[in-house]
Amino acid sequence: MKVKVLVLVLTFVLLISLLAGCTQPAPAPSPEPTTPPATTPEPTPTTPPETTPDVTTTASIVNDEAAFEKAMSNTGTWIIATLKDLTFTKDLLLDGEFKNGKKDEAGKDIIQRKIALYAQDENRKVTARYTLTAPKLTINSPKARIQSGTFKGDLYVSAKDFELVDATVDGNVYFTTDEAKSTFTMDETSKVTGKQELKKQ
Repeated sequence: MKVKVLVLVLTFVLLISLLAGCTQPAPAPSPEPTTPPATTPEPTPTTPPETTPDVTTTASIVNDEAAFEKAMSNTGTWIIATLKDLTFTKDLLLDGEFKNGKKDEAGKDIIQRKIALYAQDENRKVTARYTLTAPKLTINSPKARIQSGTFKGDLYVSAKDFELVDATVDGNVYFTTDEAKSTFTMDETSKVTGKQELKKQ
């Protein structure tokens, strides 16, 4: 029991430290000067000033159903990570468009959403896998993925570019649009136990 608690605590600390590295620290606020400064003017910056990170680009690491559901909402976070198996008796919705805090080669914000059903060590090796159970999970967030765990229930994909990465869907995957179906991908370690078919709503 003590070992399990220690592993969970270490996993939580590791996830926080890894995910903290994905965001830029906010600069300390400086007080407004009351008199004009007697120094030479500063050169014009060539890059935009740092801003406080948007909470939606940070991670939400949760260990209860209410926090998990809130993190999945359109006011949640781009990555939702659980520390244990979670079970819902109602349908779930992954909603909203989120940026992961990184830029592509053209300097544009990268859109991404991830349900992380796993724990990892300092070398990013998966050390535990978790199961998310619900009657139905609808994916409305573009560029979303379920990674390294199991979703038990039926998955309805309405957004483009959904992917399974080292994940299992213990149920069916229904695509509500042609685009959702044609842009869906899964790696060789992922599997779907049920059907994969178009089911327009």
